[in-house]
Amino acid sequence: MQRTDFNFELPENLIAQYPCEPRSHSRLLHLEPETGKCRDYHFFDLPNLLQKNDLLVFNDTKVIPARLFGQKTTGGKIEILVESILDSQHILAQLRPSKSIKLGAYIHLTDNIQAIAVERRDNFFVLQFLDPRPVLEILQLIGHIPLPPYIQRPDTLQDSERYQTVYARHPGAVAAPTAGLHFDEALLQQLREQGVDMAFVTLHVGAGTFAPIRVNDLSQHQMHQEHIIVSAAVCEQIARTRQKGGRVIAVGTTCVRALETAAQNGKLQPYQGQTRLFITPGYQFHLVDALVTNFHLPESTLLMLVCAFAGQQAVLAAYRYAVQQQYRFFSYGDAMFLCKAI
Repeated sequence: MQRTDFNFELPENLIAQYPCEPRSHSRLLHLEPETGKCRDYHFFDLPNLLQKNDLLVFNDTKVIPARLFGQKTTGGKIEILVESILDSQHILAQLRPSKSIKLGAYIHLTDNIQAIAVERRDNFFVLQFLDPRPVLEILQLIGHIPLPPYIQRPDTLQDSERYQTVYARHPGAVAAPTAGLHFDEALLQQLREQGVDMAFVTLHVGAGTFAPIRVNDLSQHQMHQEHIIVSAAVCEQIARTRQKGGRVIAVGTTCVRALETAAQNGKLQPYQGQTRLFITPGYQFHLVDALVTNFHLPESTLLMLVCAFAGQQAVLAAYRYAVQQQYRFFSYGDAMFLCKAI
């Protein structure tokens, strides 16, 4: 299977630069599994597509202020994008520019806060903060919201609230699980009253989610690593949903990867650890019946997962329809509701 099999034409003006207000007023495209037809809704119409005893599975990771700006001792400017927090004093990060950074180099983040490059790991650096405060506390003080590279503007105060789901609980992501950005408290309450159940897994989204695939032969691609938690309580909720005849509906590709990782032996079990699961067409899904997801980049691992789930030709046709209908794409864009291909 080739990377170029997942390309599509996307006008640049359809890449959303700002979020829709209010959250639930973004558009929602429903790809009908039986007919392949596309139906146009708004996200606040989602309850019409769900049924009593359905289970929505959300990713409750919280985006950290993972972009930092500093300078080297020589005065050269440097940008730091945190990939993950390793412990209270160390982070794994991308540095730009990286070619001019040597191990042992000091990076001045403020007059009082410094870090030192102590290790190189492939395209990342391990930085040690020379400050007694925990790394997360420092990031909250001086960090910026790490907007994706296709949002071509500086972050604002609005992004601190809007590039975060309303149910975010566990800090650790450097990119938002964007399908969840459309939910507000009023919509969640409406779904609860309708009898829709809710469960929460955690997948700390890494910056690798934006990294392009470098090879055309997908069998040669190594997926980036991300940390996930699927609790025993979630496993029990899914079992009860099955007993009641409800559907398991993943809110975002991150939830799909978390659940499918926890069910790799064919049975869902509690799981805490790393995943590199790369889902492409031909993958046999164990758990998920339906998916809420945003529109993804051409030739991306996320688009490949969606094609595996709902059928490659049907999904790419729906993307062409979305372009024609001027849907908004990517993190701050609109959403889709898809069922697993029959």
